[in-house]
Amino acid sequence: MIRKISPFPWVRYMLLLLVLVNFIPGICSMLNANGNYSRANCRSKSSESAYSELKTWIIDGEYIVQFNRYLTERARSNVLQSSLEAIPSLVWHTVVRRNPAAALLSDFSLLKITDIDYQAKVLSSLNSHSYVKYVFPQRKIQRTLNEFRSEDSIEDFNYEKDIAWNTRKIKTFTYSNLDVDEINDTQNSKSTGRLLKSVIDQITSVMNAKAIWNKGYKGTGIAVAVFDTGLAKDHPHFRKVKDRSNWTNEKTLDDNIGHGTFVAGVIASSKDCLGFAPDADLHIYKVFTSKQVSYTSWFLDAFNHAIQKRIKILNLSIGGPDFMDRPFVDKVWELTANGVIMVSAIGNDGPLYGTLNNPADQMDVIGVGGIDFQNNIAKFSSRGMTTWELPSGYGRVKPDIVAYGSNVQGSSLNGRCRVLSGTSVASPVVAGAITLLASSVAHFDIVNPASIKQALLHSAIKLPNVNIFEQGHGKMDLVKAYEFLRSYTPHASASPDRIDFTDCPYMWPYCSQELYYSGIPVIVNLTVLNGMSVSGEIVDEPIWHPYLLNHGNFLKVSFSYTQSVWPWAGYVAIAFSVSEKAARWNGTVAGHINITVKSMDAAMKEITSVIKIPVKVKIIPTPDRRRRILWDQYHNLRYPPGYFPRDNLKMKNDPLDWNGDHIHTNFKDMYMYLRRNNYYVEVLGSPFTCFNASNYGTLLIVDSEEEFFPQEVEKLRRDVEKLGLSVIIFADWYNTDVMKKIKFFDENTKQWWTPNTGGANVPALNFLLSKWNIALSDRVYDGSLFVRNKKISFNSGSSISKFPRDGLILSASLLNQGSVITTGKKAYESNIPILGIYNIPKGGGRIALYGDSNCIDGSHMQQDCFWFLLALIKSATNPFELRDFPMTKWSSINNLFSGNPKRSANSGFHKYSKVVDIKDDVSRFREMPKCNYFIPAHTVPLDIGIEIKEPKPPVIPDSARNDKPRKVQGISEDKNSNSNNYVHPRKTERRDILLVICALFCALVMIVYVLRCFACCRFKRFKYRLNQCHGRFYRLL
Repeated sequence: MIRKISPFPWVRYMLLLLVLVNFIPGICSMLNANGNYSRANCRSKSSESAYSELKTWIIDGEYIVQFNRYLTERARSNVLQSSLEAIPSLVWHTVVRRNPAAALLSDFSLLKITDIDYQAKVLSSLNSHSYVKYVFPQRKIQRTLNEFRSEDSIEDFNYEKDIAWNTRKIKTFTYSNLDVDEINDTQNSKSTGRLLKSVIDQITSVMNAKAIWNKGYKGTGIAVAVFDTGLAKDHPHFRKVKDRSNWTNEKTLDDNIGHGTFVAGVIASSKDCLGFAPDADLHIYKVFTSKQVSYTSWFLDAFNHAIQKRIKILNLSIGGPDFMDRPFVDKVWELTANGVIMVSAIGNDGPLYGTLNNPADQMDVIGVGGIDFQNNIAKFSSRGMTTWELPSGYGRVKPDIVAYGSNVQGSSLNGRCRVLSGTSVASPVVAGAITLLASSVAHFDIVNPASIKQALLHSAIKLPNVNIFEQGHGKMDLVKAYEFLRSYTPHASASPDRIDFTDCPYMWPYCSQELYYSGIPVIVNLTVLNGMSVSGEIVDEPIWHPYLLNHGNFLKVSFSYTQSVWPWAGYVAIAFSVSEKAARWNGTVAGHINITVKSMDAAMKEITSVIKIPVKVKIIPTPDRRRRILWDQYHNLRYPPGYFPRDNLKMKNDPLDWNGDHIHTNFKDMYMYLRRNNYYVEVLGSPFTCFNASNYGTLLIVDSEEEFFPQEVEKLRRDVEKLGLSVIIFADWYNTDVMKKIKFFDENTKQWWTPNTGGANVPALNFLLSKWNIALSDRVYDGSLFVRNKKISFNSGSSISKFPRDGLILSASLLNQGSVITTGKKAYESNIPILGIYNIPKGGGRIALYGDSNCIDGSHMQQDCFWFLLALIKSATNPFELRDFPMTKWSSINNLFSGNPKRSANSGFHKYSKVVDIKDDVSRFREMPKCNYFIPAHTVPLDIGIEIKEPKPPVIPDSARNDKPRKVQGISEDKNSNSNNYVHPRKTERRDILLVICALFCALVMIVYVLRCFACCRFKRFKYRLNQCHGRFYRLL
């Protein structure tokens, strides 16, 4: 008898396991918004994605002529005529604006000239007229609302009575060069078993609006404006649409996109998906076409109309990074000066820091970030700080507050409800709540942009384990804000309202590094809110009151401030440094600052308010010089105002370098890595002539776009050769042909947007390093290399073209990316020198030059190389640190490059440079700026003290991390502070290896089993056995 062949049971289990393991990623890939497999989507229950696509153009030959007064159309034309008649052969006309503001007085005209060669003469002639404030290019804006997917979205929800899914892919807007990505419906994510509270409960229920409704307040009498894509005439959700106006070139007032309808519904819907203020007077301003196109002039006209209509609250769910779009910024100031409370989305460019959008980043505007219904900061929500103040100052705290912005219900085009996510959803949540609050105030004259902002900030709930640049003052609390306003007395206040460098993680990054003697002063930028009047002034100088019992006299304080507080807001910048007598002292100091604000009330009676700011700072003994790193901020330039392109040329959807290049914005992860390794990083916002090199071990120059003064070059040479300072430079690409190609491909640019420089200013770096015979080429390379069995990405970097003969070089085989961009041909080249190490003889420092910064820049980082940076820093004092780097002497390298890259002609770089200028077509250096010397403030010591609990050593707060995991020396960190499901990369690697072994083993078992089945078929009863074997085989599969 032939023995039956049966596989062992465990073999079947192994095969089943193999099938399941390989099938589960397939499920995850189906859940992936892109339709591509990604392990990251399987690790966390919540996978959010926000995609940006932004376009803005300067319209050739069109200019906004801003006047310093309101004039009739004829008067404006007369001014233009008198200014331009002296230019012969100039053909020009004013663009007729056919909109509801056409019959009103206006403070600007739209000028069109046909020959742009006359541009310089036209601008000069117009700017010389006494009625002209300035002339600014007209902009065309195209924004795209890209798709958003979340695995925690609305799943298997059939509440058709209240929710009707709309499969339209929404697109929306920003007014400036980068959009606030509005995020599309989340209904496309389908799964089983999970249901969000956000769908079951109305947003008004979650925020307890009913408590105020029950007191009889529902927004009655409050004029609220929605600047968006319009609204249908007879939408059933709205009962008080007072006005609909069209500011576009379309002939319809209706909303063909759905976003404007949704925003209006969150504010004032009266049925189904309820809004906060159903009885408010809605004023709908259609400022975007059905193709999501708008112009700056459309906004300016609509803003003027809103002022004339005495709008009280204005929601602007849009924004962009161009805080130097002067006509727009000035008009926002004018709006708030006229009592309009503006609420704006902070942006959807998170989790990266330094991604705030304008106008939400303005002091007089309420900037709103987004959270989900579990009180987690939404990944898409932009983070602070503001970058207006760089390089010499420090950014302000933004957002102001956060509100629910994920999976929020609102009105849809078809009269039912839909669910959207984004900070432009959080913005109308706050705008609707403010409308409700304003209707509940008995004395309406106290309602103004400052008092409302004070109420929101004072009553906000601080979220745990989240820092101030993510949440501002916290989550909005509607009921507490109502209670605050009921007893409100006009006064002045500050944001933040206290300075506590020991409060981690809330006061990150201030709490991440202690202060010490000889360190560069740390700046805290306060926003002063004046609820007493639209204008006021800071009386005299703020006063520093150190507490002597808490050694407050060890802390030196300096102030810089605007004496005028207008409109409704001002600033006080406070610089903290340590006295020499505390050079070896360790402890926490305390005191407080008094700021006095004076205003005139409605009866022209003088009133004052004193702001008290508690201060608590940790001081440590001055660290060893080798542990101190100086970050060069002064030579970093960014958008705005100039077109400084991205550092990674493959990232075409993000064309601008706009995140500030600061250690607390896009270089935050690098900064925290150095802090965890016990290095202290200080920021230099002045030229190299303004620091004492004997205090520092390393000067870190990363992604620098600015030129260098000759005095800086000479000072650095002395510091390196005489004082032993080490210099580490991370450069980026520079190639004039590539710059022309970027212009040719028109990635977010037109003729007026020619790149002002490359990813880094390589000619300037070569000038800085010329004393040591070191230079970079204009070749652009892309690829990766392995050092210490770790991968280092090299993305759009430069190679080294010149180096001292006894210097050490690290080479790699890379793709010539410049050739790909300029000719379309791929060319791989070997032995490309990308890292150079040179030890200065006779006790000098060390120079390290690397051709790319993307692996330490969080903007487009593929995989970090922080360990690589740390090795370069350590090598300055330990010559054996790089012994395992495969380096050779420069003398053994075949130099493939000749000549240095030339500066781009006619790039307009001098317009944005602090170092160089052009006069009479000749380039020259500007006057060397003076160093920032902080004058100690007026000090009044107090012989008192407070109880202080000594803080724990500062550690990185989870909330200060990005959501994208980074590999750091084998340790991966989940940058999302709200996710607990991240899988350690080493475990992932082991799992992958086990999967491969399991698959090979199971395949071998299957082959053996099939062969045995076929062998049995050679015996008698062939046909029967053949059928039997086939059956077993198919059952096995």
